Amino acid sequence: MAGSLAFARPLSSPRARGPTGIIFSAALKLAVPAVTHHGLMRTSTGENTLMKMALLVLLGLVLGALGGAALGSGAGLAWVEIFKTTSFEGYSGMLVFFTFMPLGAGIGGLGGAALFGVIAVRDAEIAVEREPLRRHDT
Repeated sequence: MAGSLAFARPLSSPRARGPTGIIFSAALKLAVPAVTHHGLMRTSTGENTLMKMALLVLLGLVLGALGGAALGSGAGLAWVEIFKTTSFEGYSGMLVFFTFMPLGAGIGGLGGAALFGVIAVRDAEIAVEREPLRRHDT
């Protein structure tokens, strides 16, 4: 095993890098990807739609949680003003930031993930390859 490491070139050697300084994959000795993902849907451009849908759902979760937390804080502040909640020792602030904001973040996160998930599924269903337009010979 030590003999095989003696022949390895360091990545800083000039032959491992291209003319622009980019490391070639052959120098990294990357493994060839296995052909095990037969069940994944692929669009005409070859992109992985399952990963796209998962990332859109995560994006919806994060954005929904942020928006929901902001709306929850607003709802909590409105609650405190409308129902004249006491501010003794910061009770109204704790009510807003420990009750309304987490509730808003949870509801908004689930709603955003569901909305972005539906959008991603519909986009994956619509992604069909269009046929090129034919030229009319006149």
